[in-house]
Amino acid sequence: MGEVVDCHSRLRQIAQDQDTATDPDRAARAALSETAVHEVRERFFIDASADVAGAGQAMFAQLRAVQRVVGTGGGHTSAAFLDAYHPYLDRVWAYRVAVRKELRDRTFSPASFGWDDWDGKDRCPICRDELTVGA
Repeated sequence: MGEVVDCHSRLRQIAQDQDTATDPDRAARAALSETAVHEVRERFFIDASADVAGAGQAMFAQLRAVQRVVGTGGGHTSAAFLDAYHPYLDRVWAYRVAVRKELRDRTFSPASFGWDDWDGKDRCPICRDELTVGA
């Protein structure tokens, strides 16, 4: 799972840097390929239960959505980025819950952390400002 974390970090960095000397599409594609995320996805299909593999696939699909937005030059504060990023966070937490359930460990919910939802919108300063300004 460290590969997914590494890929996520690289995509966020590309979105934050907005380096004009870097092709964002090439950098975003490299983030996926160089961190071996595709291999992790394949391991889900071989090693994991149907529930965990399904949650892992949903997480991977949403990570790809983030990658596409970053590849088009979407900055980390853009609506397009946030529209892909928050569902990604939601899928990450769904994956974690599926793994904990499979391990028969006590599951948790967003309320366990004092949060409203897994997607993090309620904790995102950018989204909170937009909600405040637009209210």
